[in-house]
Amino acid sequence: MTDPLTSELLPLALEAARRAGALLRDGRPDDLGVAATKSSPIDVVTEMDIAAEKLITGFLAERRPDDGFLGEEGAAAVGTSGVRWVIDPLDGTVNYLYGLPTWAVSIAAERDGETLVGVVEAPMRRETFRAVLGGGAYLNDRPVRCRPAPPLDQALVSTGFNYVAAVRTHQAEVAGRLIPQLRDIRRSGSAAIDLSDVAAGRLDGYYERGLSPWDLAAGDLIAREAGALTGGRPGEPPSGELTIAATPGVFEPLQALLEDLGAWHD
Repeated sequence: MTDPLTSELLPLALEAARRAGALLRDGRPDDLGVAATKSSPIDVVTEMDIAAEKLITGFLAERRPDDGFLGEEGAAAVGTSGVRWVIDPLDGTVNYLYGLPTWAVSIAAERDGETLVGVVEAPMRRETFRAVLGGGAYLNDRPVRCRPAPPLDQALVSTGFNYVAAVRTHQAEVAGRLIPQLRDIRRSGSAAIDLSDVAAGRLDGYYERGLSPWDLAAGDLIAREAGALTGGRPGEPPSGELTIAATPGVFEPLQALLEDLGAWHD
């Protein structure tokens, strides 16, 4: 890392994610319950989501008080430094609620809208993914690269589903039409982990409609720095309308197929 700013931001992101991950892993109560719902009764937030976000924002604000924040559980501040932290304190909340291991802490740092640093901490997998713009992607301390591209009909692709029943129904219809044209589909329940797994060569591709900035900011950078291509609809960046990440050679045919199938609308 040659940019003094990224040299400062990455260690902070790593430490904040490590602390939040430890809190979530070690502090999960046996009687964990739902603290609130968001878009639907099954889009839940737990007391631990809130505690983890407070830990992260408190840690970062103490060390960089002029930075802005955007967090899933309500953290919002404009800041004056040009740096904004985009935080998902617990990506995969339903997995966490049920005691499943696929959940992560996702922290990204942006400067003037460009993501410079991304960290995805997956405590139950004992994995920390990280990337710095122009500096490659790492799993723990090992550089990672996305897989060589297979033909689309041999590609393993992950996706996710919306919490609103009507939207989820359409997404299931798209997935049903997509499955015969792929090796298979996976659904982990964590966008941050799916994007990181594309980076690590565990998936050939990933797509999802309905993501928020905190879902994809860190994972998108990690995937790109591992050599994957990312985007949305043709010519568009990843967004809530559609996010796609895939190894080169899979990205374009997958994007074209998703466009034809209407994966970008409800």
